[in-house]
Amino acid sequence: MQLLFATTNKGKRAELAALCRDAGYDVIGPDDTRGLPEVEETGSSFAENALLKARAAFEATGLTAIADDSGLVVPALGGRPGVLSARYAGGGGDVANLRKLAGEVAGIAPGDRRAFFTCALALVGSATSSAKPEDKRFGAPERVFEGQVWGHLLVEPRGSGGFGYDPIFFHEPSGQTFAELDAKTKNGLSHRGQAFAALVRYLRTVR
Repeated sequence: MQLLFATTNKGKRAELAALCRDAGYDVIGPDDTRGLPEVEETGSSFAENALLKARAAFEATGLTAIADDSGLVVPALGGRPGVLSARYAGGGGDVANLRKLAGEVAGIAPGDRRAFFTCALALVGSATSSAKPEDKRFGAPERVFEGQVWGHLLVEPRGSGGFGYDPIFFHEPSGQTFAELDAKTKNGLSHRGQAFAALVRYLRTVR
C-alpha cells in the first residue's frame, strides 16, 4: 500500500520509507504526484499544523497522507520558538533563527536553559482496507503520533552536522549536540525518529 509523505525533504522521506518498507508500505512524495497545494501553517500546535498539511495532501490526491511538524520549545522563553521554529527570525533561514535564539539563551540562567524538540506526525486516510467509522474526524481516519527529546541549550554552536537548532541543542545522555552526532545515531533517538517509530508500530497492527 502507498503512503504519501507530504514533504519536500528527501532525507526525511528516505528515513521513513526505510522504516515503512519492513511494515509492507511504500512511501512516495510530492514529486510522485501532480504536486501538492501550499498549506499555510496556521495551527496553534504542532499536531494542528501536521493535520492541516496531511488533510490537504489527502484531499488533493485521495491517497493516504502523512505530514509532520516539529520544532524546539524552550520553557524559560514561554515556549518559544515553538510552532514558529522554522521562521523564528522572520527571514534568513536556519542561520538567522539560530543566531536569534542563541542571543536569547545568553540572557537565561544556565540552570534554566532546558529545552525539548518535539515532532507531530499526522496520518490522514485509511492505512487499512477496513477503516472504522468512529475513527473518522475529517471525513477520513486521522491519527497523530508524537515524539519528544529533552536537552539543554548552549550559547555557542558546536558541530557541523544536522540543521536548524541542532548546533546548540546539547543531548546529555550522548554528551554531544545534535550537530555533533552522526545521522544514524541522531535519527534513532530524535523526536522525529520517535514519531516515525510510533507510526510504524501502528501500521504493523492494521496491516
